[in-house]
Amino acid sequence: MIAIDIIKYLENWAPRGAAWEKDNVGLQVGNPNTKIKNIFLTLELTGHSLKNAVKNNCNFIFTHHPLIFRPLYRLDIQNDPKAKLIEQIVKHDLVVYSAHTNLDFTKDGVSFQLAKKLKLQKIKFLVNEKENQYKLTVFVPENFVETVSNAIFEAGGGIIGEYQKCSFRINGKGTFFGSENTNPNIGSKGSFEQVDEIRVEFLVNSWSLNAAINSMLKAHPYEEPAYDVYKLNNKNVNYGFGAIGELKKPLPAKKFLDHVCEALNTKNLRYTKGKKNLIKRVAVCGGSGSDLLNDAISQNADAFVTADIKYHTFQDGENKILFIDAGHYETEVLSLSTVKSKLEKFIRNTDEPVKVIKYAGSTNPIRYYNKKGEK
Repeated sequence: MIAIDIIKYLENWAPRGAAWEKDNVGLQVGNPNTKIKNIFLTLELTGHSLKNAVKNNCNFIFTHHPLIFRPLYRLDIQNDPKAKLIEQIVKHDLVVYSAHTNLDFTKDGVSFQLAKKLKLQKIKFLVNEKENQYKLTVFVPENFVETVSNAIFEAGGGIIGEYQKCSFRINGKGTFFGSENTNPNIGSKGSFEQVDEIRVEFLVNSWSLNAAINSMLKAHPYEEPAYDVYKLNNKNVNYGFGAIGELKKPLPAKKFLDHVCEALNTKNLRYTKGKKNLIKRVAVCGGSGSDLLNDAISQNADAFVTADIKYHTFQDGENKILFIDAGHYETEVLSLSTVKSKLEKFIRNTDEPVKVIKYAGSTNPIRYYNKKGEK
């Protein structure tokens, strides 16, 4: 097993194309052809977590927060901590890979794991992504429909929610007249031809579109296949922002705050009071999700759990929703357990002696202080 095998598997779940356009996801440092020894998971890479990865003989490091987010103009190894990390990565021949907002925006990603940790049910995206899907329509002779369709399916087309290999097919009649420079698969050049064809339609995510078209062209029997591409405004059911669900039983606001602390293993929350004392419907967004406040309110959420809430944004939610800042680290680190279980499942099917190790320490730079001291 080499690094690119792991990368392809992860990106089949959380595609790079699903990420925020200004994000830097994917391979950060290293050779994608490196043979994997063990895999190390950490929310972000620090000097201590890097040492722990090396100690555990891990040469593939997965992080949620990208190691390189902004362009690097120099590598000052003496004075720049990030440059020192990169020096050690190269020295030990490691591969560092990051899945950030693509993991945030993916089903069963960061926000879904936060919702599950809070024991929510009927979980769905708070806001679905839009304008990142296309309809690919192609006209195929009857005996090549399955060949062309399978090529598009293999390239990532035809996925709707939990369903794969989705298409719509209509019988019709195709016509053409080939010039002397053609070599038609059906009929003869210089002759008007009519062929029984099937119009086949597929839903394709924007990041899979080029691959789907290229696979279709390769599999199609015609010299000049006829096809159309339509940009859609549909909601993408598989990708979105935040999550929303319901508690099995309503909890008083105070009990719900206790529930959040226990679930996220924290003693510190910032919050503003909502308008309901009983909490049933809950919106969440791992990390910085306060921009989704109005969406949570419009979907009748009784509480909204996220992080990095600004003072004036708290004011916007006051008396409208129980608005909780549970910490950036605390609301995101949960996702590493899901990454671990998915990778272990993948590795079991390969019979490779590769271990997946989740960093046991904390990379959270924030500390809390009260009169009794630091905690």
